[in-house]
Amino acid sequence: MAGVANYYGDLQKEYTPDYGYRAMGGIFYKYFFNPRLGVRLGASYASITAADSLSSSTAQQIRNLRFGTNIFEMHGGFELNLFKVDFNYSKFSPYIFAGVAAFYSNPYTDAPSGERVYLRPLSTEGQGMPTYPDRKEYSVINAAFPIGGGLKVFVGNTLMITAELGLRYTSYDYLDDVSKSYVPLDSLAAYRGQAAADFSFRSDELEGFDGNYPDYKFQRGDSKANDWYWFGGITVGIYFQSFGNTADYLATKCPGIFRKRR
Repeated sequence: MAGVANYYGDLQKEYTPDYGYRAMGGIFYKYFFNPRLGVRLGASYASITAADSLSSSTAQQIRNLRFGTNIFEMHGGFELNLFKVDFNYSKFSPYIFAGVAAFYSNPYTDAPSGERVYLRPLSTEGQGMPTYPDRKEYSVINAAFPIGGGLKVFVGNTLMITAELGLRYTSYDYLDDVSKSYVPLDSLAAYRGQAAADFSFRSDELEGFDGNYPDYKFQRGDSKANDWYWFGGITVGIYFQSFGNTADYLATKCPGIFRKRR
């Protein structure tokens, strides 16, 4: 599979944004019990990004955060063809799928100097600080729940061409390192260093803006809604059944190995 990826979260509030699309790629294996129902396993790699400076919200522009992350995902699930798809049935069909996934993500940002800075160790919202026991350090490996669909078409009897869109609802709200409220600037700097304070609110990088760091408990993100990411692309598959029964073929070529025991 090859296509594009994007995300929906605290730095990107548009379902169909006009920016932020990055390349993704993946590999899948599907096994169908019958012409309608099957299982699918897959692994995908993608990159996503977003920036407050591109938002239509003035509050987000003043916050001035930005992030990027690479996502490596492994998933499994069920796939349902709306039409029967096989040699003796339909050559095309819309389909839907749902499943569960595990993915790796480690958000980062760029410093004013251009250097890449990983955000998780900075605890920008007080994660892991003794004074905020409810804010645990988030993991780089989390769960997601893929849902989506597409259209598949047979080309001859061997190739299956598929156009697919798949949404991933994640199990946490730190895909972009933003979720809850601000913490006191002095406490954050004392616990994690000045860099943690610098990257938790970046309005001082804006030309002509002299605003102060937000008060404690002022909302930094929307903790009531977890983050999403999604993939859209084209898949080119090989229909193995078009080559016949592999076991029978090997039995004819290697009878000494595949001969049935008596």
